[in-house]
Amino acid sequence: MSDSDRDSVRPENVEYWERVAGGWGRQARTVQEWGMPVSSWMLDQARLQPGMRVLELAAGPGETGFLAAELIRPGGTLICTDAAEAMLDLARARAAELGLDNVEFKRIGLDWIDLPTAGVDAVLCRWGLMFSADPEAALREARRVLRPGGRIALAVWDEPSLNPWATITTRALVELGHTEPPDPDAPGNMFALAQPGRLQELLEAAGFLDVLVETVGPRRVFTSAKQYVAETNDLSRLFNEAYEPLSDEQRQAVVRKVAALAEPYTAEDGSISLPACSLVAAADA
Repeated sequence: MSDSDRDSVRPENVEYWERVAGGWGRQARTVQEWGMPVSSWMLDQARLQPGMRVLELAAGPGETGFLAAELIRPGGTLICTDAAEAMLDLARARAAELGLDNVEFKRIGLDWIDLPTAGVDAVLCRWGLMFSADPEAALREARRVLRPGGRIALAVWDEPSLNPWATITTRALVELGHTEPPDPDAPGNMFALAQPGRLQELLEAAGFLDVLVETVGPRRVFTSAKQYVAETNDLSRLFNEAYEPLSDEQRQAVVRKVAALAEPYTAEDGSISLPACSLVAAADA
C-alpha cells in the first residue's frame, strides 16, 4: 500500500469505528465475556506489576485495559487510547461505572503514538493491529514508546477458515445477493495479519525480541440464529450497511440462511456454538 493510499485509509478507519461505537457499547459486556481467554493470555504475558504505566492501543470500550488497571494498583496508570472519539466516550463511561480512578484517556491512532519515547512499561492491543493502515509503522511506534525491557502483548485474528463466527453472516448476505464477496486485500480486513509467520515477522522487524506467537480459541455462543444476526448487526458496519436496508421478509431470509449455514454448530435447543481462533503474541522491547 502506498503512502497516499494509507493517508486515505486512516480517516476511513476512524469513521468506521465512530459509526459502530454505539453497537459496541451495547455489546461491550458480551464481547468482554467471549474475549476473556484472549485478554487473560495477554495480561499474563505482559507481566504487569503494581506501579507500572500501561498503554492500551485501539482500546474500544476498554475491556482488556480495565483488567490491566486493576493489576497495576497501587501507583500504576493505564493510558486508554483509541482513534475514534466515540469509542473513548464509551471507555470513559465504563471506567466510571467500574470506579476506576487510575486511567488516563487520550485520542491516539496506531500509526503515530503521541507519547514520549520509553515512557511506558507495557503495551496492549487486542484485535486492533490488523485494522492499521500501516501495521509495520504501528509496531515501530509501540517499540519506541516502550522502555527498554518493556513488554508488548497483542492479538489479531487467525485465518477465515478457523473463524466461522466471522464469516457465516457475511456468506449469508453474499449467497442471497445482498452484498459482494469481501475483498481479502481491502483495507480494514480483519484477517489482514493471519498469514502464517506474518505477525512474528512484523514484530521482529520492529525491533522486538524473544517473540512468542500462539493461538487462543474462544468460542462464540448464541442462543439462536436471530441473536447471532442481531449481535453481528451491532458490531459490524459492513454487515449493518447491507442488512439495514432490507425488508422484514428479506431480513427473515437472512436469519434462515444463517441458521442453515450454522447448522453444523447448532444444538437441539437452537443455540449455536461457533469456534474462533485468535493469534496472540508477546515480546520484549
